[in-house]
Amino acid sequence: MNYVLAEKLSNLPVNPGVYLYKDARGQVIYVGKAKRLRNRVKSYFQDTRNHSGKTLALVRKIHDLELYVTDTEAEALILENNLIKKFRPRYNISYRDDKSLPYICVTSGERPRVFPTRTVIKDGSRYFGPYDHVGKMRNMLEVIRKTFGLCTCAVSIRTIDRSRGLPKWHSCFEEYVSTCSAELPQDQYTDVMHNVVRLLNGKSDALIRELREAMNLASADLQFEHAARLRDGIAALEKYSEKMKVVTAEIVDRDIFALEVDPDEGVACGVMFRIRDGRLLGRLHKFLYDIDAREPSEMLQAFVEDYYTGELGAIIPDEVHLSHDLVDDEPLAAYLWQEHGRKVPLITPRIGEKAQMIRMAQSNARLLIGELALQRKKAEQDRIPHSVKNLQQELRLDAPPRRIECFDNSNLQGTDPVASMVVFVDGAPRKNDYKRFKIKTVVGPDDFASMREVLTRRYARLKREGGHLPDLIVVDGGKGQLSSGVEALKDAGIFGDVPIIGLAKRLEEVFVPYRSDAYMLPKTSSGLKLLQRVRDEAHRFAITFHRDLRSKRTFSSTLTDIPGIGKKSAQKLLREFGSVKRVSEASLEELTAFTGKQTGNRIYNYFHRDEDPLHIEYDDD
Repeated sequence: MNYVLAEKLSNLPVNPGVYLYKDARGQVIYVGKAKRLRNRVKSYFQDTRNHSGKTLALVRKIHDLELYVTDTEAEALILENNLIKKFRPRYNISYRDDKSLPYICVTSGERPRVFPTRTVIKDGSRYFGPYDHVGKMRNMLEVIRKTFGLCTCAVSIRTIDRSRGLPKWHSCFEEYVSTCSAELPQDQYTDVMHNVVRLLNGKSDALIRELREAMNLASADLQFEHAARLRDGIAALEKYSEKMKVVTAEIVDRDIFALEVDPDEGVACGVMFRIRDGRLLGRLHKFLYDIDAREPSEMLQAFVEDYYTGELGAIIPDEVHLSHDLVDDEPLAAYLWQEHGRKVPLITPRIGEKAQMIRMAQSNARLLIGELALQRKKAEQDRIPHSVKNLQQELRLDAPPRRIECFDNSNLQGTDPVASMVVFVDGAPRKNDYKRFKIKTVVGPDDFASMREVLTRRYARLKREGGHLPDLIVVDGGKGQLSSGVEALKDAGIFGDVPIIGLAKRLEEVFVPYRSDAYMLPKTSSGLKLLQRVRDEAHRFAITFHRDLRSKRTFSSTLTDIPGIGKKSAQKLLREFGSVKRVSEASLEELTAFTGKQTGNRIYNYFHRDEDPLHIEYDDD
């Protein structure tokens, strides 16, 4: 700890406030709030045995400290949220919803406008939402349009009525077909906007009652045209209200927050249900990242605090229900009380209808995490590596060679001829798809015939079984091996369906069918380097298979030279003892215990026949 930091720690105030930790470069790496700055800040540097790994890493990097003293915990909460968004510190929880959510904006001014937007501007306008689906936002705008005759377009033009020299408002084409209230007198327009805001806040039942009373009065006063408009507005409101899911019999405004964590994906998802007058008005979700060693309570608190202290100024409900107890709920409770004008309970229900709502929110969070995992998987599948794209360009292929199958032969003076097939998908080996072949029809060291046999077997079977062809076939060798490969594809009936090339070792030349000259790919080409990796892996796999086969044959033939030991007995001995050497070193007791006295004597005598003192005779009978 440096002198400056130590000096600051010794002079910490006891007031509420916000603290910023900085690293050696002066960058803010963590922002936190505290009811008592002295106690909270010092706790990072005392009794570090109880710290998580992430907190220990943070403490090691703290080089400087900056404080902001506030009058109340609520002010500290707001300041903390703003500073986190400003600096985006590495050790704070990062959260985002991965998209720009839709809102309904009600502008400020004498004649406010109502329109959809995805852009939040701090100009005094009020924003309602966010809506989890743009269709729900459009339904709300349609209800506003039908109920109040109010234009909900994003464009509004103010012109001057030259005949009177007064401002005239044009909102859109709707004004000219008498569906827009832009020409209403100011007092009526103000009343309309008041009701629009009430509707956006979920007070549809009260509005329906009031509009029905107004309709009856208009009808009694013989204002039938006005009564008809009110009737149509009530019908639109009732249709909208019927679509809103009733989730509680209580006529209450309530926000429900739930959190689910998926350690495998390294992400958590927070879900918020906005309930107004007992109806589920909307849903919001955000994904939380950098969750290593974070407790669910800590992550949920970050989600809730960000929602209420965000730049939009969320409307405070009568109750807040939570899936987990918060780490420290006092700053949030103080802020909600300050904004709402009375205490807002922070409840963690365990049983009953309220707990069921929490479980429903958590189910939504799990579903969203699952969808995110699928999106990540699809994005990874759709991602084509640069080397694959480069190889497509270098070889002038119609499609990127995302799946490459490469073949190589191996034999030693014609003995134990084998071949290998390796598979690369998106530039990486897929070892589960590797295959090994024993050459069956070729006598002697004939690489060309061996290559033709292996490719014919592979692709004739693949066509017969309806399997998927690769995007590129590579044979290790020059024109001769490539010609054999072409004949094999013809025999299998797939020539022309999949491109095939030969890669010669000496100059790394690439041969293609019916072209006399080879392609000379640039030595720095990522496509060539990919081909080299594929070819080298096929060679390694073929050599390994060939060696294993020769070793097994050698071991097996050594044991079968023993009188009375056949292939099956030799295999059993190898499985039991692991090698021929281990069999030869085994004691007589070990051998007879496994094979019986007579066979054990034979094996022991075979390996110890030069040791006369220990030579043991056995009875052939």
